[in-house]
Amino acid sequence: MNTAAHFLANTPAQLLPARELMAFTLASHIMLVPFGVALPFITLVMHYRGLRKNDPVAMLLARRWSAVMAVQFAVGIVTGTVLSLEFGLLWPGMMGRWGDVFGLGFGVEAWAFFLEAILIAIYLYGWRRLKPRTHFWLAVPLPLAALMGAFGIIAANSWMNTPQGFTLDASGKPVNVDVRQAIFTPMFGPQYWHFVVAMFLTAGYVVAGVYAVGWLRGRRDRYHRLGFTVPFTVAAILTPVQFVLGDNIARQIFHKQPVKFAAAELVWKTDTHVPEYMFGRLQEDGSIKGGLKIPQLDSILAGFSPDTQVTGLSSVPASDRPTATQATIVHWAFDIMALIGSVLILLALWYAWCWWRSRDLPKSRWFFRCAAVAGVASVITVECGWITTEVGRQPWIVYQNMRVSEAVTPTGAGALWTMFGIMVTVYVLVFGSFLAVLLKMRTRWRLADSAGVPAEGPESHTPYGPRPEPAASTVSGDRAPGSDL
Repeated sequence: MNTAAHFLANTPAQLLPARELMAFTLASHIMLVPFGVALPFITLVMHYRGLRKNDPVAMLLARRWSAVMAVQFAVGIVTGTVLSLEFGLLWPGMMGRWGDVFGLGFGVEAWAFFLEAILIAIYLYGWRRLKPRTHFWLAVPLPLAALMGAFGIIAANSWMNTPQGFTLDASGKPVNVDVRQAIFTPMFGPQYWHFVVAMFLTAGYVVAGVYAVGWLRGRRDRYHRLGFTVPFTVAAILTPVQFVLGDNIARQIFHKQPVKFAAAELVWKTDTHVPEYMFGRLQEDGSIKGGLKIPQLDSILAGFSPDTQVTGLSSVPASDRPTATQATIVHWAFDIMALIGSVLILLALWYAWCWWRSRDLPKSRWFFRCAAVAGVASVITVECGWITTEVGRQPWIVYQNMRVSEAVTPTGAGALWTMFGIMVTVYVLVFGSFLAVLLKMRTRWRLADSAGVPAEGPESHTPYGPRPEPAASTVSGDRAPGSDL
């Protein structure tokens, strides 16, 4: 019996559906996270520009983005709540034993969600009801609340990767919990900043990509120019920063989680002068099929010298490392993430060069084609980063302390597969509704813009000015005061 077959034969039947359900809901939720974390900041940057330069176009963009932010947050609350419930339902072994150690991170995230919801409500309500500067400063804590939510979830995840802040009693239960150490684990700093910058970078490219598409379709007005320039500039500035942070977190994984690093780089035997493989597939016997082999590069990247020793997967028993298939998945995710990141750096440099030379956007349509694709590519890198983090830790749910199979629910596999099918159906409806709302908002805004002055829309007036009285012929079609949709 080969290693993979032996592994599958010794795992509970409910492990596969539990993993698939968790993977699906987390992969779905994480697509919304960049906008929950970073869109408030990008919106406030545009809002500040509008106030500082008395720019009605910037104010219009900020107001519309705030509406999108609210809709996205509502959907994110639903998907985030599902994830919180799944931790208890699917992995009771982990929550029951370790919840007292790392559960504070989830508590911080919950409080951040509540605070962010309140601040978004105030921000939306404040248009035309508060003084301009008061409205802006009341919204300043909004990005901070988003960062606090990221703090909570990364604190929990980094603890799962490098658990500390406790001792084990004779029965194996954690005691003497040190909350500070449990939060600030060795991987917390590298993970947190890598995650946060990834969220800002992704949100910037996605938002800019919307206006890049409009630019390619001939909408060359100042509205599309400004809507593209501000978020793309944020993303372009952060792209080289993220490259450095990515290199740092890979190096930290090399030192703190050597087996995960071996999976990401397909290193089978502990050795020096280890080659780097671009893609390729790990076989059960440790050989690698396909891919591009670059001699000695892996050792050089890990320790700046070809003499750097890299720990291999075979250094630990098969039961303590990812399977060949899991290692291949991690490796491909890691390589895709690095490849897209490198291409985005070239795109950012292209933008910076043109701006430095002429203080203008690039003229090439290929630049805007690449910019339009950059948003989707960034979301793919976020998904790949999650895969690298979670799959690379297998078979541990708490690294070197609890296996995934020990934490899984005793609920039967059939019930979990049924739940999985229900979740897929619900999420298709939720995300379909989300997309329908965004498209409806876009259509309304486009019709308003094409009319020149949207007579009935609330955006036709200055953001903080009084509303004119409606014409008698349109009274029956008036929207409620303050309505943005």
